[in-house]
Amino acid sequence: MRIIGSIVIAIAMVVALPAAAPVLAHGDKVHVMGVIEKVTADAVTVKTKEGKSVEVKLAATTVYTTSADQPAKASDLAAGQRVVIHADPKGKDLIAATVKFAAGPEGGAASPK
Repeated sequence: MRIIGSIVIAIAMVVALPAAAPVLAHGDKVHVMGVIEKVTADAVTVKTKEGKSVEVKLAATTVYTTSADQPAKASDLAAGQRVVIHADPKGKDLIAATVKFAAGPEGGAASPK
């Protein structure tokens, strides 16, 4: 019976591991997905699909791209855009390594400037 119990525990662990994967999706990077709520010069606040607001700090080394894989810059970010961020945890902060975002609000086409 001990062998069966051990097998059940092992199977449960294998099944549970993929559920934890989105937290540290790429190596030790934290994966943050959602809609931008607020952008400042040094941070972006993202509302996740779970309704949680997550602040991610922007750094000089942060790489920005559009959802079409075109180079972009921090000044292209705006509230309402869908975003995927890979961030490095540093103490209590998340520091953005990459920021990929849709060109316009809620992932739509960019509005004319």
